[in-house]
Amino acid sequence: MKANENNIPARTPLIETRDLKKYFKVNGGRMLHAVDSINLKLYSGETLGVVGESGCGKSTLGRTLLKLIEPTGGQILYDGQDITKLNTRKMRPLRKEMQIIFQDPYSCIDPRKSVVDTISEYMQIHKVFPNHQQTMNRAIELMDLVGLARRYANSYPHELDGGRRQRIGIARALSLNPRFIVCDEPVSALDVSIQAQILNLLMDLQDELDLAYMFVTHDLSVVKHISNHIMVMYLGTCVELAESEELFRNPLHPYTKALLAAIPEPNLDSRDKEFQIIRGEVSSPIDPKPGCRFAARCEHCMPQCTQENPKFTETSPGHYTACFLVNGNNPGGQTSDTGGETGGR
Repeated sequence: MKANENNIPARTPLIETRDLKKYFKVNGGRMLHAVDSINLKLYSGETLGVVGESGCGKSTLGRTLLKLIEPTGGQILYDGQDITKLNTRKMRPLRKEMQIIFQDPYSCIDPRKSVVDTISEYMQIHKVFPNHQQTMNRAIELMDLVGLARRYANSYPHELDGGRRQRIGIARALSLNPRFIVCDEPVSALDVSIQAQILNLLMDLQDELDLAYMFVTHDLSVVKHISNHIMVMYLGTCVELAESEELFRNPLHPYTKALLAAIPEPNLDSRDKEFQIIRGEVSSPIDPKPGCRFAARCEHCMPQCTQENPKFTETSPGHYTACFLVNGNNPGGQTSDTGGETGGR
């Protein structure tokens, strides 16, 4: 841990990636670039929202951070420790501190297990408590923590609605007292009113337990509500990273602007609003050619955009963009070798 110019010790990121890559081999020996050169820093008590179209690599990034799938290149640091090449045995103690909440609360729950058995599952695997009764008592406490009535303890998943199932998933993720949780679109399958309840629950738990979240979603309205910082991904790359308020107030990358313009507004005055349509075909992520991956769909595309990869540059304090159009108009911007980093609330 280094000290800054005021001799105040700098915080160590809980999660940090350096040039992280995840490629998948496809037919003919070619490589699909699902995650390509991602740099991020995430601190305890903070939320990094990750947004983009389906297939941009959001969920793959989250699973790679947890080492549920092995990275192809780069580094993953957890609390300053390089965990990139740790084997299954050495990763086991860290599994308690790194958890995931899945998108579909029904498909990730064993339909043959009751609510209390599902919540206690991880504690039994890791032998957190010396006897069964203590494990069950802790499972009941977790039900109280996530707002799940005790009368459902012996119920089964098919007897519950989506909101209560998701609360089971959250309780199970919290059962090992983690410090970092990947929230993989945890509210996209829920009704709007239930979404608000789950989001507020996650934020309350974060404040109470000092959790770090990586919140994966395609819903920009949701991510604005919960995130400190937002990272915009396109075909495996990060095209923009900024504080939540700054990104919505001053989007710089053409892709980010198009995403924000597509947010529906519950206002009759917005009926005459002109929508920004992204035209063109999505580029192939399989062995991509040099150049900006959004170039084929960008109305501002220049010759340089198709010839070389734009650098991830700090265009204003804490606001990073990978775009020749933006960075060319900000000659004072500084290139970031480590990517952006999230800050405090």
